[in-house]
Amino acid sequence: MILPIYAFGQPVLKKKAIDLEKDFPDLDVLLENMWKTMYNAKGVGLAAPQIGKPIRLFLIDTLQLNDEDEKNPTGFKKVFINAEMIEEVGKPWEYEEGCLSIPDVRGDVSRHEQITIKYQDENFKTYTETFNGIDARVIQHEYDHIEGVLFTEKLKPIKKRMVRRKLEFIKKGKVGVDYKMRFVR
Repeated sequence: MILPIYAFGQPVLKKKAIDLEKDFPDLDVLLENMWKTMYNAKGVGLAAPQIGKPIRLFLIDTLQLNDEDEKNPTGFKKVFINAEMIEEVGKPWEYEEGCLSIPDVRGDVSRHEQITIKYQDENFKTYTETFNGIDARVIQHEYDHIEGVLFTEKLKPIKKRMVRRKLEFIKKGKVGVDYKMRFVR
């Protein structure tokens, strides 16, 4: 089932998410619905708060960033449960980001080029892995969601002022998207 994505202004997007327990009911169904929702919205990542669930869960598929004729595709497709950022290192670099919860707003965000993160997969097996480049960036973006942080908070002050009006329109549901959203009413 394709779920509505919660729009900027929804309180769940600003809350620090809680750990997910092993006995979480119907986790497999939730994950299947999150993958469908993310792909339907043409995203590369989706965090549980973006569908109204204040839990430490996000999923990412950066494989789709490769060209179809790529001989050596890079990236991954993973579920991250109860993630904990261990280390962010390397020279910070700027890259234009967007977010399914904040449609029609994009901006340069500075992030570290390498991260080490501890997380559990959908079977609650624990991993500690290091990621670089665009993979690290996407993880940092989704990780921010479970920490209650939106990418717009990381924009430079002048850009924040420039997008303020768009954010108010999004909050009120005055934005055109081709996927289901839930707005503040």
